[in-house]
Amino acid sequence: MCFNFDKNFNIRQPFAGAREAPGIMAVKVTKLHSFTGHRDAVYTLQRTDQPNLFCTGSGDGMVVLWDLEKPDEGYPVARLPNSIYALHYHAPSNSLIVGHNYEGIHVLDWRNKVELGSLQLTRAAIFDIQSVDNVLFVGTGDGSVVVVDVARLTILERIRKSEKSARTIDINLRSGEMAVGYSDNHIRVYDLKTLQMKHEWLAHANSVFSVRYTPDGYYLLSGSRDARLKAWDVNTGYAPVAEVVAHMYAINHLDFSPDAKHFVTCSMDKSIKVWNAEELKLLKVIDKARHAGHGTSVNKLLWTSYQDQLLSASDDRTVTSWNINFDTSI
Repeated sequence: MCFNFDKNFNIRQPFAGAREAPGIMAVKVTKLHSFTGHRDAVYTLQRTDQPNLFCTGSGDGMVVLWDLEKPDEGYPVARLPNSIYALHYHAPSNSLIVGHNYEGIHVLDWRNKVELGSLQLTRAAIFDIQSVDNVLFVGTGDGSVVVVDVARLTILERIRKSEKSARTIDINLRSGEMAVGYSDNHIRVYDLKTLQMKHEWLAHANSVFSVRYTPDGYYLLSGSRDARLKAWDVNTGYAPVAEVVAHMYAINHLDFSPDAKHFVTCSMDKSIKVWNAEELKLLKVIDKARHAGHGTSVNKLLWTSYQDQLLSASDDRTVTSWNINFDTSI
């Protein structure tokens, strides 16, 4: 993947309130289903070993399994006393890791609704969980990234480079690095083997809520409470290559399409935006007025490989599935 920008500019000039760009591609958005049943905001979505099955975590403490083939049915997996901001599917063990705010993590056999184990980690919120093989990386509200051996459920190390929350984590296996976005407005990058910090920079004017490496591992995208979307070049030590004022309010999350040609962002401004990944060009805005979208903050996105359906989770207590069709014939 390569961003196509004017070579004379290191950073694309931001523009207020990104609007759909005219072009030859027509993007048709169809709302498919609403998944209802949670009694509080839905904060997180997580895939499983089957493309049609996904799990949600909510402020009501519920973990629920859903089937895109049976959108009217939800299957409770676990109920916890506190809210859930983070879920992670651990493929090697086919288990679901639940970040239980103010407590720690729970490892679930999600198919049989059985808890396999738990580990007290923190008295703060748990914002994100990622893994490499049998090692978990857990971002917490006290600024720590807690490194956990998932098989033995033991803490291997605590990385604390900030007193502000570690909000978002992503892994780049190509470069052997882990990027973490913090509420002190910085992004810090760590070596996966040594866990030593390799890069640190002031990335945004407010909290960094989402970091995602492009599927080829050559760029890092970041979204922030400052409403800006930025791209950083991994090969040049994370030099800035692009910046767009992408939303009116905080960017909560971003995710790539299965074919890596597009990505989506979601925001506290209640909208979802669809982007061309190579040019960082806005293609479509999905909102309540035009597509009967969410009426409150959109917190999380999951672009599934099941018929390329996009899922969005919101403060309105629902998850919505979308079909996004890219018609290049127009």
